[in-house]
Amino acid sequence: MTVTLPLEPQEEARLAAVVQAKGLSAEELVRAALDRIPADASELPDARPAGTASGAALIAAMQASPYRDLEIEPTHSPRRRKSS
Repeated sequence: MTVTLPLEPQEEARLAAVVQAKGLSAEELVRAALDRIPADASELPDARPAGTASGAALIAAMQASPYRDLEIEPTHSPRRRKSS
């Protein structure tokens, strides 16, 4: 199987940095990551038809993400309560 994965420039830079730091080729690094998939796959939600995902599935997907260290902040202000 051949998989082509387009990378954003920041993703490519991060991959290059890890490759250099570990002294591996990009292929070796990706193969090492692929070896972890069977163990991590049990944490991923099963594919379901659209509209059937639950909050638990979203949390499981976020916890399984390799980008867990990213902080996501809302881009809007919290709603203010109307005073009566």
